[in-house]
Amino acid sequence: MNQLEQAIDLALGTLQRLQRESDHPPRASRSALARLREIPPVVRPSKAELLAPLRERVAVCTRCPHLVSSRTQTVFGVGNPDAELMFIGEAPGADEDRQGEPFVGRAGQLLTRIIGAMGFSRDEVYIANILKCRPHMPPGAPGNRPPTPEEMKTCLPYLTEQIEIIGPKVLVALGGTAVEGLLRERVPIGKMRGRWHSYGDTPLMITFHPSYLLRNQSNTEKRKVWEDMLLVLERLERPITAKQRTYFQAS
Repeated sequence: MNQLEQAIDLALGTLQRLQRESDHPPRASRSALARLREIPPVVRPSKAELLAPLRERVAVCTRCPHLVSSRTQTVFGVGNPDAELMFIGEAPGADEDRQGEPFVGRAGQLLTRIIGAMGFSRDEVYIANILKCRPHMPPGAPGNRPPTPEEMKTCLPYLTEQIEIIGPKVLVALGGTAVEGLLRERVPIGKMRGRWHSYGDTPLMITFHPSYLLRNQSNTEKRKVWEDMLLVLERLERPITAKQRTYFQAS
């Protein structure tokens, strides 16, 4: 029995009691009240349904004409719309621009392994970027560039809507550019990671971008990121095994 049916039954019971006990009983027919049951219940759209029109708006966005002219496609986000954990990166790279999905290159493969080590699958979390278009590069230039503050400011409302719809329990910002986009602060990651921050009402953990670990292969740096992920697991009240506790432990 849903809440509407419960409320109607309660109302009917109250009317019957008043009819028995009152000198001036209320006048309401059972048939009139029964018709209330014919009113269809309010069906709230799913988070996936709420994200769909936002994805469509992003796909045709032309707010940054210089990015529109160079992109292959926009990169909206991927994962579970009902996720309790959401990762935020900076912007699509060349691989992401081709495939239309965030974190699919080398750094993305490393992120997927980190997510797996936490006990999640990639499909259980949600992954998005500050910027939905790849920052354009001069023709023939290798690599990727970080988005500009103006580009991030222009695109951030889309991410804000994503976060509001998904409503994750925890956000993880990957790298300094993601932090700058979210918090409008340019502070060394080493001074920000390892403790909790917030984005609105959502707890925010800041850690190094996976690409940093690709450039810095020492267990010391890997351990720093993993310590941040252990804090995330604790905040989510997820079980942590002894093996997880000792990943990259200094000998």
